[in-house]
Amino acid sequence: MPNYFYGPQAEQFAFYRIPKALFTDPAYRGISTDAKVLYGLLLDRMSLSARNDWLDEQGRVYIVFTVEEVMGALCCADNKATRLLRELEGVGLIERKRRGLGKPSLIYVKNFVEAPEQQIKNRDNHDSVPTKTATLEAPKSRSNKTDKNHTDQSETDPFPSGEGGGVTAGTESEGNGPRARYQEYFLRQFNFDSLVASHPNDEDMLREMLELLVDTVCSRRKLIRIAGDDKPAEVVKARLLKLDGDHLRFVLMCLKENTTLVRNMRQYLLAALYNAPLTMNNYYTARVQHDMKTE
Repeated sequence: MPNYFYGPQAEQFAFYRIPKALFTDPAYRGISTDAKVLYGLLLDRMSLSARNDWLDEQGRVYIVFTVEEVMGALCCADNKATRLLRELEGVGLIERKRRGLGKPSLIYVKNFVEAPEQQIKNRDNHDSVPTKTATLEAPKSRSNKTDKNHTDQSETDPFPSGEGGGVTAGTESEGNGPRARYQEYFLRQFNFDSLVASHPNDEDMLREMLELLVDTVCSRRKLIRIAGDDKPAEVVKARLLKLDGDHLRFVLMCLKENTTLVRNMRQYLLAALYNAPLTMNNYYTARVQHDMKTE
């Protein structure tokens, strides 16, 4: 008979993450539950592709997830697996690039925060421009091309200097535009009011984290600096959008337990938030194993 969970024991398991927005946003309520589960599986595969640098010529992360894999993961027949992929593609949550006979299609998992109709518009615009076909060759190792003469500036700014820039104040009206949309998403994702209510003494730090996350996902930089490494902006944004309230609680705990001097709090927080999904699981797993050994 299954036993109860005690303390943080549930954190020792691996989980698939299905964005809450797929269930709460009216734009996605017409999608079947199986399609939402499949989207969670595809998001999980995205993290593996990002770690392996599976990027196309434009720096976008892609995955390979065949119809056969869908059938195996969801225990369904071929026609249902095909229908679920088409369902996600129809609302702009994924984009498939067919590569010819005998080759699996590349799948781009799209940003679920963006309105589906806007995603479809963007996809149509993208399809109208001829692009090179991405290949599945092993990614080339990429050295850090940051100019050593500019490292001081990069160390004080999480975003390395480059083309573009963040969404600056005054460029969009209050309540409109991507910044407001992302802020609303994070407020829902974190259940922010409840989070502040449970940590009243940390409200300022929680709001600083919220602003940092919104600034980062709204940045137009191609590279974002995380703990001294320049990472593709889309990879960073994809991971930050998966964070939830538990991750913010974990970062708060790490801040309180930290005994070293933090010279750049903004950069430290960004690195802590980016690494939170991995470090949190490892931390609680180690604690559970330690507690079991001491019993």
